[in-house]
Amino acid sequence: MNILFTSAGRRNYLLNYFKEIMGDKGVIIAVDSQASAPALADADLSFTAPSISDTSYIEKLKEIIDDYQVDAVIPLNDLELPLLAKHKIFLESGGAKIIVANENIISICSDKWKTFRFFQKLGIPTPLTFLSLEDTLNALSANILHFPLILKPRWGSGSLNVEIVNNEKELGLAYEWLKTRLKTSSLNNLNLSNSHNTILIQEKIEGQEYGMDILNDFQGKHYDSFVRKKLSMRSGETDRAITVKNKAFSHMGQILAEATRHIGIMDCDFFLVGEKIYFLEMNPRFGGGYPLSHEGGIHVPHIYIEWLKGGNNIDRFNNYVGDRTFSKCSRIVEVPKPVFDQNSTKVSFQRNLSL
Repeated sequence: MNILFTSAGRRNYLLNYFKEIMGDKGVIIAVDSQASAPALADADLSFTAPSISDTSYIEKLKEIIDDYQVDAVIPLNDLELPLLAKHKIFLESGGAKIIVANENIISICSDKWKTFRFFQKLGIPTPLTFLSLEDTLNALSANILHFPLILKPRWGSGSLNVEIVNNEKELGLAYEWLKTRLKTSSLNNLNLSNSHNTILIQEKIEGQEYGMDILNDFQGKHYDSFVRKKLSMRSGETDRAITVKNKAFSHMGQILAEATRHIGIMDCDFFLVGEKIYFLEMNPRFGGGYPLSHEGGIHVPHIYIEWLKGGNNIDRFNNYVGDRTFSKCSRIVEVPKPVFDQNSTKVSFQRNLSL
């Protein structure tokens, strides 16, 4: 079995989880636009590819899928999910499984305004959110909304360009600054921010933050949800957390799973304030907090491989327990240099090639 990870970045741990399972019975392939991406060092076969905003990106992925008989593609970057969902039929035409949700769900998850409206429609508590500065000021005047507030891109990833403001002066300054920043962002290149309403203004929830991995099978049927109490964050990702078993949390996960019918894993964030749960975001891919869940006993790579083989004996890979604390740490890898072989159409494993 050959598995391709796109926008592999720093997800070395994820590649290695799959490598440990597959051994010599499969090939792990990694693609990233940066030749120095750490994950390329741990792949059996790695490529640098065009940016996801490049018109040739999908063709290059298709070339790799066909040339190396890829069985499954696992995307790891929020910004490429809409692109892969759009071209899913084309990419799967040779038999590969693209593990990505449908275009509608990707759109709801990518667009934080749509996410807010989606939660509202389901009756799931979520922070008050506004698309315009005028509506925000009106809500403040009416005492519907109170400082502090959070400003963030309507389309975005991680904690990039997120601002916290404590009064109207800061609100106005941050709003204008963020508008300027977004004009030169990667979102503009991807035509995601072609609307005038590119900034979300949201009430800041003061409570305990949690992460949740919601797992559906490849037909969109809910399997289970796995929760982490966040202890600290680093660059927008969970850095330390405690595993949690909670029926109320799991029930909320099931509601979202059945409403989205996403396939595979979906990473969600929520806050607990007293007894009330406020959901913030959904990201239908492996999130940065997944390794903490994995170490807690839920082995999604094993489950993926079982499903790809057509099996369903997956409970043996779910030994998730609560009240275990985990923390990430970094390691240093040497990234292999690109190799250009003009005389051969075949590529040896453990090379980093530029298409």
